[in-house]
Amino acid sequence: MCGIGEGRRIRAFRVTMPRMAGRVLGVNYERKVDSMDSLAGTQSFYEDADDSRRKRMRLIVALVLIALALGAAYYAFTSSKGAADAEGAAGSAAVPNVTVVIPGRVSVEAAIAANGTIAARREMPVGVAGEGGEVVRVLVEPGQWVGAGQTLAVIDRSVQTQQAASLAASIRVAQADAELAQAELERAQALVGRGFISKADMDRKRATRDAANARVRVAQAQYAEATARNDRLNIVAPAAGLVLTRQVELGQIVGAGSGVLFRMARGGEMEMLAQMAEADLARVKVGTRATVTPVGTDVQIAGQVWQVSPVVNMDTRQGMVRIAVPYSSVLRPGGFADARLVSGTAEAPLLPESAVQSGAEGNFVLIVGKDDKIERKPVKVGAVSDAGVSIASGITGNERVVTLAGAFLNVGDKVKPVLQKSSQ
Repeated sequence: MCGIGEGRRIRAFRVTMPRMAGRVLGVNYERKVDSMDSLAGTQSFYEDADDSRRKRMRLIVALVLIALALGAAYYAFTSSKGAADAEGAAGSAAVPNVTVVIPGRVSVEAAIAANGTIAARREMPVGVAGEGGEVVRVLVEPGQWVGAGQTLAVIDRSVQTQQAASLAASIRVAQADAELAQAELERAQALVGRGFISKADMDRKRATRDAANARVRVAQAQYAEATARNDRLNIVAPAAGLVLTRQVELGQIVGAGSGVLFRMARGGEMEMLAQMAEADLARVKVGTRATVTPVGTDVQIAGQVWQVSPVVNMDTRQGMVRIAVPYSSVLRPGGFADARLVSGTAEAPLLPESAVQSGAEGNFVLIVGKDDKIERKPVKVGAVSDAGVSIASGITGNERVVTLAGAFLNVGDKVKPVLQKSSQ
């Protein structure tokens, strides 16, 4: 019972409590309500702030995405443009520009190029003309100029000198006998009128006198012969000129079979023995002007053709042209030289030297043919001057000839020709 009654009192207390404490708790309740409202406002504020941050984040993300999209689009655009430029550059590099010239035909000196060897125009071999003997002196060396009759080498003549002295004495003996015979003849002639000398004796005395005079002449001739032989012992120059070679030494025994001891160029005159093709040979005549350049030098020596070979070698189909040139210290017999012969004027293409190239098969030029492709044309070079190189054959002059960078091009390469005006 108590439990039930207590329970009712408790429920009554729970029910009546608010009424009793209504005023006491009213303030607290209002404060609590205000606090809750404030808390709700704060929560609403933070929720609004979170929404604002989320919006800003979304905006930032959107801007970043837009920037990335724009960057990707720009990259794609520039990449495609760069690829296009690269392709264009590659296409441009594949077709290089080359400088070409259309030479036409101009009036040039018709020159013929030839080569050959230098030689003495009139070579004089000098040997032993007399009996020979031991060489006791050599008086000249190669490269020296000598006069006609000048002694080149002296041969020992001690024995020959004694023989000549003996013959000279024989002359004096013969002269004495002749004088005696003449005196006896004169005395006999004085006695003829007195009858002491017969006519026959007079004839004998005249014969004795004549024989004595003859013996004098014989002795004189023998002496002259010996003197001449002695003079021929020495080796002398047959004419004035230049000593080219010496093949004798001091103490050497020489004779008629010793061969050539000295070689000379008469007057120092030289010539070039030029080998020329049969076709060129027909364009050359005696008197044609020429310029000779010894190999290894840049000295140009003027000369002229003095002999054209009347025959052509059947094996080489070439003939010899002999070009006379004056003496020069750079001309050495046996040496090699180039010659340029001027045989008039002709119309021919004229190219710069850079356009003409050389190969195993000879000279050639590169031309730009059909479809702007490189072609190779073998040519024959004519005169070479400061103005350029004339082309004797191989092109007509209407072709587009590559003037530069020809060494870097191959037959069949496609190029872009850039025309350059001809220098003429």
